[in-house]
Amino acid sequence: MKIGFALSGGGARGFAHLGVAQALYEKDIKPDVISGTSAGGIVGAFLAAGYLPKRTYEIISEINFLKYFRPAISISGLIKLEKISDLLLDYFPENSFEALELPLTIAAVNYTKGEVAYFNSGELIKPMLASASIPVVFDPIEINGDKMIDGGVMNNMPAQTIRDQADYLIGINCNPVAKESNDNGMKGMLERVLLMAINYNTYDHKQYCDLFIEPKKLDVYKVFALSKAQEIYDIGYEYATKLLEDAPEAIQPLLSKNNK
Repeated sequence: MKIGFALSGGGARGFAHLGVAQALYEKDIKPDVISGTSAGGIVGAFLAAGYLPKRTYEIISEINFLKYFRPAISISGLIKLEKISDLLLDYFPENSFEALELPLTIAAVNYTKGEVAYFNSGELIKPMLASASIPVVFDPIEINGDKMIDGGVMNNMPAQTIRDQADYLIGINCNPVAKESNDNGMKGMLERVLLMAINYNTYDHKQYCDLFIEPKKLDVYKVFALSKAQEIYDIGYEYATKLLEDAPEAIQPLLSKNNK
């Protein structure tokens, strides 16, 4: 049985993907194919390259991303992400989808053409960064002459892209929206509106999943809450661990994988 992981975007909340993955790995539930958007695309790339969840957490949390950001000289964004490319080469030296151990699909949005773009071959790092280029905050990444931005704008959990490659597909959404908001300022309102729009298209793709995992406690964390990485990771791990313990029937097809 082939298992698929579809990982949503969510900024710093993406650390929860690694906590969830760790809980699944401990049950010997590991992906054979992965798709992801934004933070999910980055986590997915590390897992597809063979890095274990805990090691990936260490790598990402120890990197001071702000050190590598530089102002974008344009009106389209505030920060350029390309500077991180050299850093990622340390972990993806071949910079290629084909060099990964597992098939991976990353979703971004082609801002130039106004459509979703899916990447699963060729250069790896640019699509990783493009998929995480939040509009206005980050400058778009140019690929083949087109400007690419965060995939969450149109497809925050690209489950359908690997549905036919997986016998059992697990969707992990690290981007739940709180039922009530205490944000009264403009910044808080804009972030909440963006999260609501992104979550709408996430739930639209939930239908493709055999198991949908969404740790609700993540809703109190901001997109850039990088200092809360350990808390976010722990929430993902604890939620998935409890889910697997309380609903064993949901994972019976997965546990029987080793018997086939």
